[in-house]
Amino acid sequence: MPTQHYPPRLTRAESFLGIHFDYHMNEKCTEVGKTVTPKTVERIIDAVQPDYIQCDCKGHRGLCSYPTKVGHPAPGFIRDQLRIWRNVTARRGVGLYMHYSGVWDNEAVARHPSWARIDEKGKRDKQKASVFGPYVDKLLIPQLRELADDYGVDGAWVDGECWATVHDYCPEAAAEFRKRTGLRKLPVKPEDPGYFEFSEICREAFRVYLEHYVSALHGQCPNFQIASNWAYSSFMPERVTIPVDFISGDYSMQNSMNAARLEGRCMTRQGKPWDLMAWSFAEKWGEGCKSTKSVPQLQREAAIVLALGGGFQAYFKQKADGSIHDWEMKLMAETAKFCRARQAICHRAEAVPQIALVNSTAAFYRKSPRLFAPWSGELTPLSGILRSLLESQYSVEILSEHHLAGRMGDWPLIVVPEWDCLEPRFRRELLAYAKAGGGLLLIGPKTAAMFQKKLRVRLLGKAETKPQWLEHDGWLCGMKTLSQRVKLARGAKPFGKVYADNEPTGPFEHAASITRLGKGKIAATYLNLGERYVNAATPTARKFLAALVREFFPKPMVEVAGSQYVDVQVNRIGGKLAVNLVNTTGPHADNAVYAHDEIPPLGPLAVTIRTGRRPGRVMLRPAGKRLRFDYTKGEVRLTVPLLEIHDIVVVE
Repeated sequence: MPTQHYPPRLTRAESFLGIHFDYHMNEKCTEVGKTVTPKTVERIIDAVQPDYIQCDCKGHRGLCSYPTKVGHPAPGFIRDQLRIWRNVTARRGVGLYMHYSGVWDNEAVARHPSWARIDEKGKRDKQKASVFGPYVDKLLIPQLRELADDYGVDGAWVDGECWATVHDYCPEAAAEFRKRTGLRKLPVKPEDPGYFEFSEICREAFRVYLEHYVSALHGQCPNFQIASNWAYSSFMPERVTIPVDFISGDYSMQNSMNAARLEGRCMTRQGKPWDLMAWSFAEKWGEGCKSTKSVPQLQREAAIVLALGGGFQAYFKQKADGSIHDWEMKLMAETAKFCRARQAICHRAEAVPQIALVNSTAAFYRKSPRLFAPWSGELTPLSGILRSLLESQYSVEILSEHHLAGRMGDWPLIVVPEWDCLEPRFRRELLAYAKAGGGLLLIGPKTAAMFQKKLRVRLLGKAETKPQWLEHDGWLCGMKTLSQRVKLARGAKPFGKVYADNEPTGPFEHAASITRLGKGKIAATYLNLGERYVNAATPTARKFLAALVREFFPKPMVEVAGSQYVDVQVNRIGGKLAVNLVNTTGPHADNAVYAHDEIPPLGPLAVTIRTGRRPGRVMLRPAGKRLRFDYTKGEVRLTVPLLEIHDIVVVE
C-alpha cells in the first residue's frame, strides 16, 4: 500500500491513547463488511482522536475477518472491511494494529491436527496449537507478513498467547523432560514428581516460540510492531528477554479498578512501552448480556493507569460484519478527553521509590499449577497487601527479583507478601539490604520461616488456619487465616496481639515482631494479612499494617489525610515532582454492579510533601490552578479542596 502521501503515524512506543475492537468470527459470519464504510472509521477518529486503533483480524475461533490468502477466512464477505480500516487510518495518520489470536486457534488445529498440543491423556487439543510444532511457521508468521505486506498494518496485539499456553505432552517435551530429570513418567498434577521441571520445559518452549516469530517478523518487516498479550506482566513476571515492541494486557471487566492497580504496577519497571486495556462493558462470563460502563467509571479506570505512567486503551465489541456500536463512542470520546488532559504530566512518568512490594518470579512459577497466568489465586496475597497499603495512602511499586537485584537500596522499605519460597541468593541480598540500613517487612508465617534466625524467633508447632482476632488501637477484627505461634528471643520486639476470642483480655499470641539487623530492621507478621484483606477487608487490619509500616517508614515523601479512598502515586516527569491522587470510592469491587455512574467526590485533603527545598510554585493539574502552600523544615503543606476522580499536584 503506497504511503508516501499519508501523514506520519506515531509508533507504539510514542502512542498514548488507543481504542480496541474485536469480534471472534465464527461460521455464522457470512456478510463480513456489509455495513462497514469509510464513514464508520472516520466517525470513530473524529470522536475519539486516538493515536491508534486495534481491530479484529483473527480471533480464537481461528476464522479471519478479512479475505486472507494464507489463513482461514470467515464464510462470506460483502467487502474487505480491513482494507477500509487501513485506508482511513492511514489517511488520517492513525496507527492500525491487529487483534490476532496466536496459540489459541480452533480452525488451524481442526484442519491440521498435527499442529495441536497433546494433552495429558495423549489426545490432540481442539483449541490450542503446540508451541513445539509447525503452526508458527506454517500459519502465524505467513499471516502476519500478509497483514504487514498486503495491508500495511502497523503491528499486532497477539492474543491467546502465554495465558492460553498449557502443558504439552508432545514427544519433544517428553524427551526433554526425561533427559533433564531421569524420570520416565510425565507429571500431570502439581504434586507429581517433576511437575515444576516439566512446567519449566513448557515455559521455555513458549519463550522460544515467541522469540522466533518476533525476530522473524522484525527481520522481514522491520516496522511491524508486536505485543504478545500479557507477556512480561503479572502473568509472566520475568525479565524482558525477547524484543517485543510493547507490553499490553486486557484486565478484568469487573472489579476492574483493583485489577488495574495491580497489573499496571507489574509493567512499570519492565523497560518497555506499556499500556493497559479496559473493557468498556461488564457481564458475567457466559451470560451474553453486556452492559456498557459509564463515563466516570471508565475515566477512573483510565486514571489508575495514567497515574502509573502507562498508556490506555478500551475494548469495544465489533458486530458480526465488522461494524461497531456507534452509540458507544460517546463513552470513549469523553474518556479520551479526560486522558488527553493528563497526558503531558502522566505519560512515561517514573515512580519515585517508596515501598517495594515483591512479586517473586521464582515463587510464582513454583506456586502456579499453570504455565503462566495467576488464575489460581497466586497473587491474591500480593493484591491484598497492595490494596491495604494503597488504602493507607502509601505510594507502592510491585517489583520482581530482576528489578531489585543490585539496587534494593533505592527503596526505603521492601515488603515480601506471603511467598513461601525465595531463591537463596535473593534472600541473602534482602538481608544485606536490611543490614545496610533498609527496612525489610515479611508478611505471613511461611515467609517468616525463611528468615526466623535473623528475626530472632522460634516457630512453635505448625502454622494453621483458625478463627482469631487481631487487636489494634483498642479495636479487634476477625482473622480466619494462616497463623503461627512464635517465641521471641532477646532483641525481638513484639508488635500487636492476636486473641483467641473477640475480647482483648486473657492470653494472646504475637501478631508481629521487629528486630534490629545491622543498620536497618527486619520484621514479620505471623499471620497472613494479604489474602484475608482481599476476602474480608477490615479497617483494623489495614491500620495495623499501616502502623507496622510506620515503624520503618515514619516519613514517606507524601502523606495525605482526609480519606482512605485516595490512591497516592508519587512520580517524576520532566524534572518535576508529580503527586497523583485518584479517588477510589464507589462500588467498583461489587460484581453485582455492572455499571455505576457516581463517584462521590472527596475533600478537603491535607497533603504533606517532603521536598527538602522550597518550591517555586505548586500547581493542581489538569485544572491549572495554583495551590497555596506553607513550607517549613523541608515540608510543603497544602490542601486539595476537592478530588473528583484524578488530580495531580505538581511541585515545580
